[in-house]
Amino acid sequence: MANKLNITLKRSLIGSLPKQRKTMEALGLKKINQAVELPDNGSTRGMIKLVEHLVEVKEA
Repeated sequence: MANKLNITLKRSLIGSLPKQRKTMEALGLKKINQAVELPDNGSTRGMIKLVEHLVEVKEA
């Protein structure tokens, strides 16, 4: 596995559950097409799993 993940918000948070919104805030994503680079670890992967239908993930 790579050391970093590029995560991009691809869908709107409108209509999403409060837990999903808090997860997106923790990932640092607020606007559509905004991208962040985060470490590839268990906690990041767990957060991605909760919002996998809203984001696009690539290995950096």
